[in-house]
Amino acid sequence: MRIISWNVNGFRAWKDKPGTLEFLNIITKPDIICLQETKAQPDQVDETIFPDYPYDYYHSAEKKGYSSTAIFSKIEPKKVWFGMEDSPINNEGRIMNAEFDEFILVNIYTPNAKPDLARLELRHKQWDVAFLKHLKKLEKKKPVVVCGDFNAAHNNIDIARPDANRTTEKNPGSPGFTDQEREGITNLIDAGFIDTFRELHPKTIQYTWWSFRSAARQRNIGWRIDYFFVSKKLQKKIKEATIYDQIMGSDHCPVGITLK
Repeated sequence: MRIISWNVNGFRAWKDKPGTLEFLNIITKPDIICLQETKAQPDQVDETIFPDYPYDYYHSAEKKGYSSTAIFSKIEPKKVWFGMEDSPINNEGRIMNAEFDEFILVNIYTPNAKPDLARLELRHKQWDVAFLKHLKKLEKKKPVVVCGDFNAAHNNIDIARPDANRTTEKNPGSPGFTDQEREGITNLIDAGFIDTFRELHPKTIQYTWWSFRSAARQRNIGWRIDYFFVSKKLQKKIKEATIYDQIMGSDHCPVGITLK
């Protein structure tokens, strides 16, 4: 079972960029594709670009051209539903849940704290709390696989310039590396969810997102903010966890896992 997750930063532009569809349809051929930040309504997505994926689902934001997520699958889910209980944001298309035989898949596009940290408190005190509660509730039924853009680098190894971005007495921190956002990732791990990439590659430095500014990608000044987490019960089934950082098409690169 191979799953690929990718923040595409606009589905309609992304699909026309060289190599993006080839990577999914020919090179990796995953069983399930999870996309974030599609910025598209269902009628704006040409599902024929994925000929081997007959099951496609879309969770679009009410605001057109904003946020939104999608799942394409070769395997028919038993059930697909959107959102979570106690979510502080219900209209931005940020969470998809799909139940399969052996696990529940959650595709997530976590809200950014914003450059001025205007959404930091909402994320830290409401979203992260509700999301962890949501995953633990799902786990009572089946093991969980959760993937997507978490908009936070967890540890120093996950960001090219930790000292310039961390929270200090004089600096509240950069969005995506504040103490509060990092705590949200820590709480997931403390609750038993496995960071699959770090499980298999504890010391590897690779990033999944680069700013468009200052030639950051060419210089590899990046952040690892896209993840796959799995329930403890799936820990021994993690065969591969990959960051495809040479694949272009978005300011994020795809990430993937293979489960035995």
